[in-house]
Amino acid sequence: MNQYKAHIILIFNAICVIILIITSQSACGQIFSEEQNPLSVKWRQIQSPGFRIIYPDELEHEAQRMANTMSHIYPYVGSSLSRHKTSIPVVLQNRGVTANGFVQLAPKKSEFYTTPPQQFDSQDWLNNLAVHELRHVAQFDKLTGGKASPFPEEIYFAWFGASIPLWFFEGDAVSIETALTRAGRGKIPSWIMPYRAALLEGKRLSYSKAYFGSDKDLTPGYYQLGYLLSSHIRSKHGGGVSDSILTDIRKRPLRPYPFSGSLKKYTGMGTRHWYLQTQSDLQGSWSDQNNRTESKNYEILNQPASFATNYFMPVRLADQRILALKQSKAQASHFVVIDSARRENKLLGIGPQEQPWFSYANGLVVWDEIREDPRFKQRSYSVICSYNMNSGIRRTLTRRSRLFSPSLSADASRIVAVQIDLSNKCNLVELDASTGKILNTISNPDNHILQTPAYDHDDSSIAVVRVSEAGKQLAITDGEGNMRVLIDSSRQQINRPVFIGNGIAFNAHYNGIDNIYYIDTTSKKISALSASKYGAFNISLQYENSDAPKILFNDFGATGYHVAETRLTHLNTGKNNFVSFGAAAKAQEGNVDVFSNIPDSSYQSTRYHSHSLHNLFKFHSLSPVIENEYQGGLQLKSNNLLNTLDVFAGADYHRDLKRFAYYTGFSFKSLYPILRATYRNRPRRTFYNTRNGMQQGDWRENHMQLQASVPLSINAMNHNYSFSFNTSTSYTQRYIGENMPANYIRTLRFPLEYNLSFTHSTRTAPRDIAPAWAQILRVTYAHQPLDDNLAGRIFAAEGFLYFPGIARNHSFLANFNYQTATGIRRYETQINTVFGYNNINARSPLNNTLLFNYRFPFAFPDAEIGPLAYVRNLRAGIFCHYENIGTETSLAEPKTYGFELRSHMHLLRYQPLVDVGARFVFVNKLYDQKPILEFTLSYSL
Repeated sequence: MNQYKAHIILIFNAICVIILIITSQSACGQIFSEEQNPLSVKWRQIQSPGFRIIYPDELEHEAQRMANTMSHIYPYVGSSLSRHKTSIPVVLQNRGVTANGFVQLAPKKSEFYTTPPQQFDSQDWLNNLAVHELRHVAQFDKLTGGKASPFPEEIYFAWFGASIPLWFFEGDAVSIETALTRAGRGKIPSWIMPYRAALLEGKRLSYSKAYFGSDKDLTPGYYQLGYLLSSHIRSKHGGGVSDSILTDIRKRPLRPYPFSGSLKKYTGMGTRHWYLQTQSDLQGSWSDQNNRTESKNYEILNQPASFATNYFMPVRLADQRILALKQSKAQASHFVVIDSARRENKLLGIGPQEQPWFSYANGLVVWDEIREDPRFKQRSYSVICSYNMNSGIRRTLTRRSRLFSPSLSADASRIVAVQIDLSNKCNLVELDASTGKILNTISNPDNHILQTPAYDHDDSSIAVVRVSEAGKQLAITDGEGNMRVLIDSSRQQINRPVFIGNGIAFNAHYNGIDNIYYIDTTSKKISALSASKYGAFNISLQYENSDAPKILFNDFGATGYHVAETRLTHLNTGKNNFVSFGAAAKAQEGNVDVFSNIPDSSYQSTRYHSHSLHNLFKFHSLSPVIENEYQGGLQLKSNNLLNTLDVFAGADYHRDLKRFAYYTGFSFKSLYPILRATYRNRPRRTFYNTRNGMQQGDWRENHMQLQASVPLSINAMNHNYSFSFNTSTSYTQRYIGENMPANYIRTLRFPLEYNLSFTHSTRTAPRDIAPAWAQILRVTYAHQPLDDNLAGRIFAAEGFLYFPGIARNHSFLANFNYQTATGIRRYETQINTVFGYNNINARSPLNNTLLFNYRFPFAFPDAEIGPLAYVRNLRAGIFCHYENIGTETSLAEPKTYGFELRSHMHLLRYQPLVDVGARFVFVNKLYDQKPILEFTLSYSL
């Protein structure tokens, strides 16, 4: 009977996990932030037609501009979905250095991360965000009717995620950004380049692989896949097809795979068939483009790779070795030196970057790196780091800075970088390369977005890319603010200028493929230096004084960015053979440029009091909640727009007790400590022994819990550190006892619990099961100092040591855990236990465990099993676990040991990654226990 019950519970839990997966907020696609800004940020607000814009006071100018822009462009953006009006708050975030944006429900809002990136489109960054994110607003409004009341936003959000694939959500938005502007990602060859390379190299990707990605190969990504599919569907069935599909989904919401069903209703084909047809058409179009475009094959100087691997920005050293920044599916970002035999020597790992970037000169390497605020993760910095290849000294030159794309002077004494302040003012700055001190600020009166600067040979001039709504420019400045434009505003994807001879080499796509070009600074004549089949980038000059100078650059291939070399030869730029997949959508949208006539009104700006009662509460959802197979109910939720206060209240029905429970609580996150409080009125049941046998007792209780926690984390180079401290207490009052002993305890007074943890780990790669190196320490102490009737305490300490395994991406974990408990806590468990613990009769109270786990991936099949599953990887592990070592077990006799098989997969073509596995546990004969089979099921977003 117990075994049958266990199987029922397992099945119920599996169903709950699947429901959570398909209704997860993150199933809707973009990355949503729940982080906070520091209290020092002062907020303001503007109310424009349809939009309430909330912003830090430094962004007054940008907020006024966006108020005019969004109100003007929304009717165009939503037109093909029959949405002409909306109402939504938009939060402008300026403390971070990572460019991003999203729209969400629960609560309904959009956030724009205003710091522009160093490599993006040929238009204004906030304008691009506006047209893309407002299309998401129109998508949400189409499904919800523009209103989400009374309180169903979370349900709408979950339904949206379960009904519409991410590729349509994002692809439709990219299609609109490309159709309604003079730029857009659909017009950038490098954006679609990985998919083009895969198809022309003969790789036919399954639908699931193209959609969900791979731990082995390069795949297009769901933005790119979605743009190509959406554009293809629109070209065949008109601009109103998206409106028809979403309308049908709204009318018939409760059915499996509603998007594919509605797509088939209006076009005659479902999702998979559209994918196969689109892939076939792409193959033909790109093959034709390839036949019409002259290209060359280049000598590759790095090791051939069997999986996706990139060697960014190669540069030749004085000893003729090559320095590059390497990233792959198996290894996180690090510098390597490659010799003439293609052997690699790893120098050092680095931290996350806004884009892959470094500069080398005279034995010194500099790069930018993102550093997060320890507590308030909405705030981050872009700092400049250096590494001296002669001394091996690595340094962080700037701290709490917002500096991007640092480039060294020829003698490595100075650095030029882009500085972006909190008002989005963009300047070039020159720094001392040894101290990081700013020596000179070069004015930028028109406030163009500046990208990827570089010194000339004698450091007298600086080349820089300038971006505005009019396009991209290539310009030279003398360091005094005098600017000479070499290439005026253009829709070319100009990037990364490098001085060579009497001119400048740079990236662009004049022939419809990203290649390296050259402009003579006197005549302004442009020629090509490369003719790559898929794309060439990141040039550096070698053998400059030779009779036959050569260039080193990145040549893109089926497995990523390779190191290539060729003679410095000037070629014709060639004819632009770019294949435009957005032409039909642009014509359907009226061939308009939504940014051509933006109004210039001045809106009233008022102080936004983030901690006023009106702004602290934002009730948005009344949602069903399933706690377990016996308990479920409804919960009312509030999350304010700045993520500083979460409030909830609800009621659960306990079907085993046939009674209701009621609760409410909040989390206040504005301060350095996070404060939480929860109140519950709940039914309880226990069983106790008497002279007449086992008795059942019931009661109700008021339970209030208070908690304060301080979560801190930092990163530096390729290391991550975190520290947290947590303390909690509670008060419980029991009443309405039924069939309880006369002396049962009615009040539990303020037990105290403290938790302390410290973690250090190195950066991981997609194939890593765990960090190659990591150390974790967790300490817990709980006691009842204010309650003499319930004496007892527990102390627990856990230590985790992660080591590299015998092969790449293998992981070995040694975990030692210790606890000691007394009084009423003597049977509590606060530490990790051996596998199979709950199925083995204990011989003595738990005191310590020693757990050894070795895990490794052994296959990356990328196997599509129809619509049921897409298998990303297969993993295995062996384990050897000890309990109460020294008393019950010895190193020669573990309590349990065995092996496990696991797999990451996507189920039913939904986005969350599910971890499915089975574990075979063998038990020491001392415990007289048969082998145990355990199943595992979890998911990550």
